[in-house]
Amino acid sequence: MYKFLVRPLLFSFDPEWVHYFTLNALKLLNKIPLSSWLLRKIYSYEDSSLEKELFGIKFKNPVGLAAGFDKNGKYIKEMSNLGFGFIEIGTITPKPQPGNPKKRLFRLQNDLAIINRLGINNDGSFMCAERLKKNNSNVVIGGNIGKNTTTSNENADADYIQNFETLHQYVDYFVLNVSCPNVSNFTKLQDVEFLKKLIPQLKKINSIKPKKKPILIKISPDLNRDQLDETIDLILSENLDGIIATNTTTTRENLKTNKSKIEEIGNGGLSGEPLKNKSTEVIRYISKKTNGNLPIIGVGGIMNSKDALDKIEAGADLIQLYTGFIYEGPSIVKKINQYLSKK
Repeated sequence: MYKFLVRPLLFSFDPEWVHYFTLNALKLLNKIPLSSWLLRKIYSYEDSSLEKELFGIKFKNPVGLAAGFDKNGKYIKEMSNLGFGFIEIGTITPKPQPGNPKKRLFRLQNDLAIINRLGINNDGSFMCAERLKKNNSNVVIGGNIGKNTTTSNENADADYIQNFETLHQYVDYFVLNVSCPNVSNFTKLQDVEFLKKLIPQLKKINSIKPKKKPILIKISPDLNRDQLDETIDLILSENLDGIIATNTTTTRENLKTNKSKIEEIGNGGLSGEPLKNKSTEVIRYISKKTNGNLPIIGVGGIMNSKDALDKIEAGADLIQLYTGFIYEGPSIVKKINQYLSKK
């Protein structure tokens, strides 16, 4: 019903507007008595075979919501009612920022893809922390953190540290986003020298907290093998807890959408079906390079249950959805969990 009735209606509106309209409608729906119970009944699937413990956290199932969908932690309860095993909020910066000028979100329907150049629009870490204080959901929450656009790369470590301190009490794990393609010079933060400067500072803060929080790095699918090797070696030498592979891509290879339309859209990170194989190959490479000993969260182009299994067979311990959720609808979470429990 979603693909033939609901999706065509939603896709007739501006992508960014309808994203928040739908989420706010879902929030209102959840205020109706018994609606949360009914949504969980329809969309959730629980089986002990799906449970996974990773970097000291128990996940009820391996299907998570990727960062960027709920940037500010406004819809955690609502999204958890749709069956997700964990929800990653963000990317969050210390100060609120509006992001790039609109229009900045585009559908490529023939490719089952999205291009976004939102520019890390968010409410800032203090506001997000205040919101998380009131969160009464028991779902695992990840905090994806980055720097403000106005902060120079030379001073970026201070932004990550401030985010880390502000959110530490309220999230279950952290993700260092150093690979966003939608902000000028942001991907330069993926440089190993910057990470060598930042990571020890975060580990020092972590060590004096009542409870240490796992720290992961989210990487670009566009790294060459030497860059990927450097990043993996750094993660292993610093004993970080895991890696998220991958972010969106800046490439525009093998798209069905008319080339003139792609050029008209311009810059941005591409997600969805065209990213699938590229992301899976990065996961497979990391898993082989580390003998399967580095926890991997796989994300990029998961559009159905088979895609999810492919990521796991390539070496992912957990997976995340974003574009697949938009194109396939909320039932995709349950379908994947049912499929994985049988496999």
